[in-house]
Amino acid sequence: MIHFVVHEDGDSVGTVVVVDGVKTGDALTGWVMEQDHLIETRSGSDIPVGHKIALKDLNVGDTVIKYGVDIGKVVQPIKAGQHLHVHNVKTKRW
Repeated sequence: MIHFVVHEDGDSVGTVVVVDGVKTGDALTGWVMEQDHLIETRSGSDIPVGHKIALKDLNVGDTVIKYGVDIGKVVQPIKAGQHLHVHNVKTKRW
């Protein structure tokens, strides 16, 4: 079962695709679409469908990469497997 998708190697986040989301501690399988391979991780927090999961530890000021593109900066430390959203990532536009 695919729990999250990642656009390409080098992205720092994936997107949860399980309708019920994932729960803390779940063993997860992700599909890296561009290179067509699977990766494994464990959820560090509950994450709803459509929200992002960190694929590696991210520190304050780090750039978040999704689809090979800068989508914002980290404003609170995020561990691999944790939920990324507006509480810990902000746009660089303002």
